[in-house]
Amino acid sequence: MPSNRRLIVVSNRLPVVLRKDDDDHWILKPGSGGLVTALAPVLSHRGGLWVGWPGIAVEPDGEWEKVLAGGFRQRGYDLVPVVLSEDEVDGFYYGFSNSVLWPLFHDEANACNFDPDFWYAYLEVNRKFAAAVVAHSTRDDFIWVQDYQLIHAAELIREQQEDRRLGFFLHIPFPPPDLFQRLPWRGPVLAALLAYDLVGFQTLRDLRNFLACVHRFLGGVEVSEEPGGVAHLRVGERTVHAGAFPIGIDYREFHDMAADDETERRMRELSARLGGHEVILGVDRLDYTKGLPERLLAYEHALRRFPELREKVILVQLVVPSRENVPEYQELKSELDELVGRINGKYSTAGWVPVHYLYRSLPRRDLVALYRMARVGLVTSIKDGMNLVAKEYCACQVDEPGALVLSEFAGAASQLSDGALLINPHDVEHTADVLKQALEMPLVERRRRMETMQKVIAEQDIFWWVERFLSVALGEGKEAPEALRDFVPRMDTSASWVDV
Repeated sequence: MPSNRRLIVVSNRLPVVLRKDDDDHWILKPGSGGLVTALAPVLSHRGGLWVGWPGIAVEPDGEWEKVLAGGFRQRGYDLVPVVLSEDEVDGFYYGFSNSVLWPLFHDEANACNFDPDFWYAYLEVNRKFAAAVVAHSTRDDFIWVQDYQLIHAAELIREQQEDRRLGFFLHIPFPPPDLFQRLPWRGPVLAALLAYDLVGFQTLRDLRNFLACVHRFLGGVEVSEEPGGVAHLRVGERTVHAGAFPIGIDYREFHDMAADDETERRMRELSARLGGHEVILGVDRLDYTKGLPERLLAYEHALRRFPELREKVILVQLVVPSRENVPEYQELKSELDELVGRINGKYSTAGWVPVHYLYRSLPRRDLVALYRMARVGLVTSIKDGMNLVAKEYCACQVDEPGALVLSEFAGAASQLSDGALLINPHDVEHTADVLKQALEMPLVERRRRMETMQKVIAEQDIFWWVERFLSVALGEGKEAPEALRDFVPRMDTSASWVDV
């Protein structure tokens, strides 16, 4: 592989947060999340670019550009901002991305707003991203596009530069044909995905849904599959590869932090503040795909049917604010407030409140302490591409582990089914039964189940995900560890870049 080949990551958001401080000066704060953790070190080592939107509507040629440029250059790679107006953000992000693709791909077709203006805004912004990539890339680079906001990037890049090497990863589920059929632009979206050299999905189910949609809605595409979750699609003179690449977490970072003395101290403080009760823990972004009302209803059922749980357990529900200006999310927030108030009003006693509801984000240390102390980690997704909270909870289980209650509709269920207690979140009575089972599970069984899940999560971590995707991408559908090693060295995951 040429020594000057770089990795170019393209995502809706840059791996930083750009904002103004109290003195009205631009400042740059590091982003968070698995994607940043995984890809920042690859870019730092190899050299490359991260193309994305700064997260706010800004004017070109402002002081913010100097702050942005200086903030990451010393780490070995550059940021390329794509500037969007407020109207473009409304049409592209809040419109087509999150009022069409997000609900449709999460089995919520009735929540879709198929406004044609959203579609044209989506294409125009994808064209902006494509122009940025073309301007800053060469034929030797590998361009890795992330997620549903930028499906059309490859097609628009190839209009200007046919020879670019392009991969795409979809972090959310891919719908089955009967649901995908609802999309007025289903043909153009599928054709845009086939403009990539490699298309990655979270699970085999998502891959098979994609292949079924190609078979039903596109003609002239020959498909062959290999064992292990990789398919090959012949499109004219090109071969497009598609595969399942379940994303992971930085297992060692979470596990080591959970086991250290500072987390131990923080856990004891939190436990004392919560009255020493057994904790059922939910951690979610505010979203209708997370099954939050169903979770509260199941917990209410458990308290009603199993009085022995009262004054013994509490549900700690952390909800991270999201899309607060979108009406559907405002309605969801109101519904959650009402349910929490009803449960606490009905069952609280002088020394016990059954639901501790936190509507905010928490520092990483506090979150890890909550993960560690929780007897039950509860994930009730109605539909989820993966759900990394389930994996984070398992990674933080040290000493006497808890139990994971996991929705069968979360992508993580395909990897963790041997250790988790699987539920259908729509069945609130059964979920209540499983909660009781999890709370009463003997330590020996909890340990056996947790060790089974931890083994999978540790082996198939975020770095395994990067390596596997790039192996297939650079090997044209086959494992190519020698080619990959030039991109991804054996990395020290304790190095300072983890904080980026």
